[in-house]
Amino acid sequence: MSQQSQLQFPKGILPLIFLGILAIIFISKSTVTINAGEAGVLWKRFDGGVVTDKPALGEGFHIVAPWNNVIVYEVRQQELTEKMKVLSSNGLDIQLEATAWYKPQVENLGNLHQTKGVDYLDRVLKPAMRSATRSVVGRYTPEQIYSSKRDAIQSEIFDETKKIIDNQYVQLNDILVRDVTLPTAIKDAIERKLGQEQESLEYEFRLQKAKKEAEKQRIEAQGKADANKILSASLNNQILKDKGIEATLKLSQSPNTKVIVIGGGDEGLPIILGNN
Repeated sequence: MSQQSQLQFPKGILPLIFLGILAIIFISKSTVTINAGEAGVLWKRFDGGVVTDKPALGEGFHIVAPWNNVIVYEVRQQELTEKMKVLSSNGLDIQLEATAWYKPQVENLGNLHQTKGVDYLDRVLKPAMRSATRSVVGRYTPEQIYSSKRDAIQSEIFDETKKIIDNQYVQLNDILVRDVTLPTAIKDAIERKLGQEQESLEYEFRLQKAKKEAEKQRIEAQGKADANKILSASLNNQILKDKGIEATLKLSQSPNTKVIVIGGGDEGLPIILGNN
């Protein structure tokens, strides 16, 4: 048998092999797996492009026509950190670092893909966040930004950014101001001023405490003086005699009391003589 005859395939096998290859390609192009924390936007080549009137493809295995396409988005909460140079109300440069927590709106994922695309972060969130930060920081002095107004600034940046991206199919969860860097000279001056204010507050606290303690002692002393004054005014000879008689009666009941001399004391009060 010749070598040429050994290489010959049975009749009909080549079409089957060809169909098998086509089937493998078809299946590989027709299946999509959406992983955890992701969702897919369906794009139909012959039926209107991006599907916006139906929910996005959820997690799991999906079969789609091979001529269509699925664009996968991460729909978990994500983090964007931006370092920005902005101006304070008096025109000084402020270096501010802020972090945004965001995610695409799953129910509007088709609209997001159609109007913004996969780079929606650069087209929507970053510009909005920078604009809001410049607007808010421009209302405050460096001292306010560095110390007392940081929480208020953070809240205002969040509110203004959220307002800008409204109806842009992006959900903003929060914005955190992580770091504020001022020019060294300004920072040192603010820290010195804050230190002096703290010392002044501590001195004022000690002064108020001393004043309250003195007032307390004065009130207590005045109360004792008033009580003694009232007691002295209420005592007279008759009351003293009555009190003496009461005391004599109680002492006479003691087993140690032996002799009572009536009228033997001052003002005619009794005298009690004991065993000794």
